[in-house]
Amino acid sequence: MDAFLHYALAQEHIKTGDQEAALGEYLWLTENHPGYVATYYHLGKLLISLGKKEEALAWFNLGIEQAKASKELHSLSELQSAKLELEYEDD
Repeated sequence: MDAFLHYALAQEHIKTGDQEAALGEYLWLTENHPGYVATYYHLGKLLISLGKKEEALAWFNLGIEQAKASKELHSLSELQSAKLELEYEDD
C-alpha cells in the first residue's frame, strides 16, 4: 500500500473518532515513508488532542526537518506555525 492510502486511511479514522487507529497509520507512515511530510502535522495535532504535547512537539520538529530537506515550503510553514502555537499556548 502506498503512502497516500495510509494517510487517507488515517484521516478517515480521525473522522470516525478512532484516534488509536489513526495514530497507528501515522506512525506507520513515519517509519515507512518518512518523506511524506503531511504526516507530521496531522500526527502532531492528533497527539495534542490526546494530551501528548511533548511528543507532538518532537514530531513537529522532525516534520520541519523533512519539509526543509524536501523543500516543501507550504508544509514547512504549517509545521512551524503549529509548533509556535503549541509552544506559546500556555504563555
